[in-house]
Amino acid sequence: MLRRYGFFGGLRILVSLLYTKIFFRQARLIRLPFDIRNKRNIKIGENFTSGFGCRIEAIPLIDGNDICITIGENVQINDYVHIGAVGSITIGDNVLMASKIYISDHNHGSYDNFVSDHPMSIPMLRKPVCKPVVIEDNVWIGESVCVLPGVTIGKGCIIGALSVVTKDIPSFSIAVGSPAKVIKKYDFEINKWVKI
Repeated sequence: MLRRYGFFGGLRILVSLLYTKIFFRQARLIRLPFDIRNKRNIKIGENFTSGFGCRIEAIPLIDGNDICITIGENVQINDYVHIGAVGSITIGDNVLMASKIYISDHNHGSYDNFVSDHPMSIPMLRKPVCKPVVIEDNVWIGESVCVLPGVTIGKGCIIGALSVVTKDIPSFSIAVGSPAKVIKKYDFEINKWVKI
């Protein structure tokens, strides 16, 4: 550990490991600082690993809504990932996330064709609107990706760096851009990624 991280880096890892084993026994390693809000509303699976400066917050809209964020097994999130839920975010098994990712299941206010908040209303006072987010198994999410409310990212997907995911991404796809669009799908007959 000293060779890899140096003395002070190794000391930081040691403190993080001690914190992990005391407060999150099922996790592999949670690097400090780590901000978790309303831990009782968050379920973290076995072998979870986090980078520095991650923030996971669950603020249930409905009283009695026990679990707002479910994180599967063998999930690794890197530095400065922010996950915020008022209803439901589900992250499957074996998901890998790069740094500076934002995932949210809610907006402050409604901005669709049916019900819209007035632009001069105070944003903090607008009623939160929630749409569940699902990230299925074996997904790889690149650096600085934003996943917005109501999105499902299917199994085995890759989301390119700096993408903004506004719509569902079908399983076994590579999506990039803002808004994210599918550019490749995996062809199981020839065992290759194929351009769309």
